[in-house]
Amino acid sequence: MLIDTKKLQRDIIENKKKHNFNTTDIKFELLCLYGEVNELFQAWLKEDQENINEELADVAIFLLGIFEMLGSDIGEDIVKKVAINAKRKYVDGKKIITDH
Repeated sequence: MLIDTKKLQRDIIENKKKHNFNTTDIKFELLCLYGEVNELFQAWLKEDQENINEELADVAIFLLGIFEMLGSDIGEDIVKKVAINAKRKYVDGKKIITDH
């Protein structure tokens, strides 16, 4: 399934507005994201696959919402970062620092 991440970002913000949730306070959203990552970790520790998937979705929803609040495009930014990472040099899983 192909997903239009920009549309998904807008849909998430529209849902937040519809339910009177925060759409402006980035610090608050980052704190909520942290909480969702913790819930994901707890589900992982319990090997609770159903909750793992739900918490992964919650983490993604908060990330997409934050991207929209910041006026960024998660799809574009991920593609750019993947390209940067592909060019990096690693030895034993550690990044080799090079001069640019």
